[in-house]
Amino acid sequence: MERFLAHLAVRNYSGATIIDRRHGLSTFILWCHERGLERPQEVTKPVLERYQRHLYYHRKPNGEPLSFRTQAQRLVPIRAWFKWLARENHILSNPASELELPRPEKRLPALVLTAEEAEAIMAMPDVATPLGLRDRAMLEVLYATAIRRSELVDLKLYDMDQSRAMLMVRKGKGNKDRVVPLGERATVWLAAYRDRVRPGLVAGRDPGNLFLSRDGRALEPKRLSEKVRGYVEAAGTAKPGSCHLLRHTAATLMLEGGADIRFIQAMLGHESLETTQIYTRVSALKLAEIHAATHPGARLARDRAMLDAALADDGEDAD
Repeated sequence: MERFLAHLAVRNYSGATIIDRRHGLSTFILWCHERGLERPQEVTKPVLERYQRHLYYHRKPNGEPLSFRTQAQRLVPIRAWFKWLARENHILSNPASELELPRPEKRLPALVLTAEEAEAIMAMPDVATPLGLRDRAMLEVLYATAIRRSELVDLKLYDMDQSRAMLMVRKGKGNKDRVVPLGERATVWLAAYRDRVRPGLVAGRDPGNLFLSRDGRALEPKRLSEKVRGYVEAAGTAKPGSCHLLRHTAATLMLEGGADIRFIQAMLGHESLETTQIYTRVSALKLAEIHAATHPGARLARDRAMLDAALADDGEDAD
């Protein structure tokens, strides 16, 4: 396994991908060990199918099953590993060559904020304090650019182009770079944090990250999620979530505002347009507007008198 992971690193696979594959393979190897399978040559197609069934029936501590997306994520490293083992002549044939992954789920984002709810969250940090101003800048960037949590914590000082109100996202998902617009408002808040607050947070050697913790280190993803979740709860939206909630909201509101789906794809950093098209199903508000404007049975005006008369009759019958 370690030789395979080193092979991926040499070929410039992202650190996140290598971590995911290590986890998936370690889990599989432990499962094999518990069943007396100690060498790759002992793994056959029926063994892999049995492991796939194990994932299907497995239950998490809270009693919930693994999602089909998670099951696929556990199987992808195994397919890649056995392909490498066969190519390197560690095994005679690849038992995973015909292993079929579960069909992907096309699920809608659990919740999406309204524009008013998003604005309420933006207003939560106390911008009179240095850390409050930092947090407002982080919220504005997440909302304006729809970047991922990991992408925000990895931002460097030089990734902000204030003159063009743009942000460079380096080595995003899939190890790809992209440029996203910040917008005027987020640019102003981010510049205020960078110029007034960040210099005071640097302690010792500057790590170069755009957003720093109170002790001068790069923000940790988990801590960022806790921060954003706290502001979401404080805003009283009754919609739980954190960084990804703002990402979903930005994409949905832009689509409802008339943005082209391919622009949303480029902004979110999706490799496939199919991934982005989930937001066309989420944008129910736009669909409702089109339905009201085009469906002949959607308008009530011509039936208003008939409805009022029917309701009046009901009232008389009740008396």
